[in-house]
Amino acid sequence: MIDRFRQALPHGITLSCRAAGERGRPVLMFLHGFPEAAFVWDDLLEHFARPENGGYRCIAPNLRGYEQSSAPAEAGAYRARHLVQDIAALIATEGGRLECLVAHDWGGAIAWNLANQLPQLTRRLAIVNSPHPGTFLRELQGNPQQQQASAYMNFLIRPDAEALLAQDDYRRLWAFFTQLGGASWLTEALKARYREVWNGPAGSPPGAGLVGGCNYYRASPLRPPRPGDPAAAAVTLPRDALTVDLPTLVLWAMEDSALPPCLVDGLEDYVSDLVLERVPGASHWIVHERPQFVAGRLQAFLA
Repeated sequence: MIDRFRQALPHGITLSCRAAGERGRPVLMFLHGFPEAAFVWDDLLEHFARPENGGYRCIAPNLRGYEQSSAPAEAGAYRARHLVQDIAALIATEGGRLECLVAHDWGGAIAWNLANQLPQLTRRLAIVNSPHPGTFLRELQGNPQQQQASAYMNFLIRPDAEALLAQDDYRRLWAFFTQLGGASWLTEALKARYREVWNGPAGSPPGAGLVGGCNYYRASPLRPPRPGDPAAAAVTLPRDALTVDLPTLVLWAMEDSALPPCLVDGLEDYVSDLVLERVPGASHWIVHERPQFVAGRLQAFLA
C-alpha cells in the first residue's frame, strides 16, 4: 500500500512524497524525471517494501515544482545546488543514509550530483537513462546527433512553453511519450493521473503544473547551443565535480531517441565502480514499459 505525506524541510521547501514499507528499515529513494511525478515509481515502491524483496522503506518524493511540492516562481530556484539540497535534507529525515538512490531522467541529474558531492548519504547509486554530466556535456558540445536529439530543450525554455504544452489536451506531451517509445503502456487511466499533475491546482491556467518542470530546463545551461545562446558550449566542468566512487548500476534503454547510446561511452572514466547494462528494445520510458525487468536488475544489484 502506498502512503502519502508532505515533508517540510529546514530550508523552507516542502516535498510531497509517496512511500511504502516500515520506517526504520533500510531506505531506497526514487527520483522521477520530466514530465512525470512520484507516482511512476509506485510498482517499485510496493515491490521492494515486501519482506521477500528486502522489506525496504521506499520513498519517492515529488521533486520541487511538481505535484504538491513547493514550487518557487523564479527559474534560478531550480539550479542543481538547490535540487541536491532538497534531497539531502529529505534523506536526513529518513535516517541520514540510503541503501540506494534510484533515479531516472531529471531525477538522475540530481542523483549524479549528489553522489559526487555528498557520497556519504547513500551506499549505492542506480541510474536509469539519465546522462552523466560529463558525457552529456561532451556530446552536447561536439555531437550534432545529440544536439538534434536535445533540441526539444530549447522549446521547453520558452516563456510560453507551459501554455503550448497544455494545448489540445496536452497533445505535444502525449507525443513526447510516443516519440521516445511506442507507449502501449499509456492507458486512459494513466493519462488521467498525468493530467491531474499537469493541470496544477484547481482554478489555475492550463498547464500550471508544468511550470516547475520547465524551470529545470530554464535553470540549466546543459542544452544545445543556438545563435545568441551558447548554452553548453560555454560550460566547463572540473573533473572533481564529475567523479563518482559509489557502487553504481546504470540501466540504459537503447531505443531512447532523446538520449542515444553514445552517452554511456566512456562512462567508466568517471565512475570507478560501474555496472552498465545496455537494454535493447526499450525506450526512455523503460520504468513504465518494463517495471519487472527494472525491479529484477535493482534486486540483483542490491544483493
